Amino acid sequence: MLNFKDKLKSKKILIYGFGKTGKSCFNFLKKNNQIKIYDDNHKTIPKNIKNNYFIKINNIKKDFYEYIVISPGIDINKCRLKFFLLKNKNKIITDLDLFYFQNINNTKITITGTNGKSTTSKLLYTIIKKHKKNVKLIGNIGKPVLDQKAKNSKTIFVIEASSYQIEYSKYYKTDYSMILNISPDHLERHQTMKNYVNAKFKLVKNQKDNGYAYIAKNNIYLKRISKNTKLKSKIILVDFRNIENIKSNILNPYFKNINNLQNLSFIFEISKKLGLKKKKIIESLNSFHGLKFRQQIIYKNKNLLIINDSKSTSFSSSVNLLKSNNNIYWIVGGLYKKGDNFNLNKKYFKFLKVYIYGKNKNYFVRQLKNKLKYKVFANIKESLKEIIKDIRSDKHNKKKREVLFSPSAASFDSFKNFEERGMYFNYLIKKLKFIKSINAK
Repeated sequence: MLNFKDKLKSKKILIYGFGKTGKSCFNFLKKNNQIKIYDDNHKTIPKNIKNNYFIKINNIKKDFYEYIVISPGIDINKCRLKFFLLKNKNKIITDLDLFYFQNINNTKITITGTNGKSTTSKLLYTIIKKHKKNVKLIGNIGKPVLDQKAKNSKTIFVIEASSYQIEYSKYYKTDYSMILNISPDHLERHQTMKNYVNAKFKLVKNQKDNGYAYIAKNNIYLKRISKNTKLKSKIILVDFRNIENIKSNILNPYFKNINNLQNLSFIFEISKKLGLKKKKIIESLNSFHGLKFRQQIIYKNKNLLIINDSKSTSFSSSVNLLKSNNNIYWIVGGLYKKGDNFNLNKKYFKFLKVYIYGKNKNYFVRQLKNKLKYKVFANIKESLKEIIKDIRSDKHNKKKREVLFSPSAASFDSFKNFEERGMYFNYLIKKLKFIKSINAK
């Protein structure tokens, strides 16, 4: 019997987008002599591939394809092939679909949500690995799903999936799904919250009949759609309060943050079905270092804490970090997101100073004026210089000082991605001799 990959050899397929995902799809399908590639920026395609597989836009419209594989970054309503794709929407598939058919017998755990999905995915992967099981961590976390092969049918896949990946998938089914949370995000792509929620929830709607879906119990958006959608999978509502029972066993300061603590609720719920042992879970938690630029502690002593949270691209991902009751010096700025609202309880205002930077500073000023004390700067460097001055002049205040780089915005106004932005922040801390400077007499 032919497997799915072999069946595709006789099909004519267009790959649209040749970034990381597009390349992995190409490598998966490249033995198929019916394959064609298109990218809006065709200059990025290597010459040898371009000569053999690239097709011009005018020829695409004249041709016939049985499948169109699109990359997550393609918005079919705003791309150069808009009308062609809308006309052939029923032919669109994604790398998740290809991955599903290639690994149909393997256990798949797929994690999504507005915030925390990378950390939760990495943590679950670490815990399963601790149990000596063969497990692969793939997806939006940085490893395209088609770049990892199963060792055998017992290989478990932990997949981080964004709304962009799920939105256009057609066949993908997961054994276990997690939707950690939903708050306004990516509305420049999805346009409305309804569209955004539907894109995320598609993961659950398309799930296997005997699947399990773990959903945040008190999230207003998830509560509404769960109530109004007929589902095949079993829904397990995750109550964040349940984590209180085991908090005392978690010694790792990384999990003192409420965001990370809430993510653990999902870990402990799914562990019941996966047969994961509490002792090994706790051991994994206490040795877990987190991911770079995601609430990452880069310096800590009894008087000072510096957190690099460059991954924060919306206020909802920053808000819980602002509730420590320390003296917080918060650096915010970047490419703002449509629909984002900066709502914070007044009780946290007293010890919170804001340093707004970048080209879109007026947006952040409008969000924060009449709420918080703020200063405006051209860039991150100037913000840090001012923070040094402010900390040194505020030494009479006995509360612990916390420098929080949590931009609450996308990075694309000044940086290639959040990783580049995060590395630049760490570089400035060293270059400005930040710690030494604030301690200088």
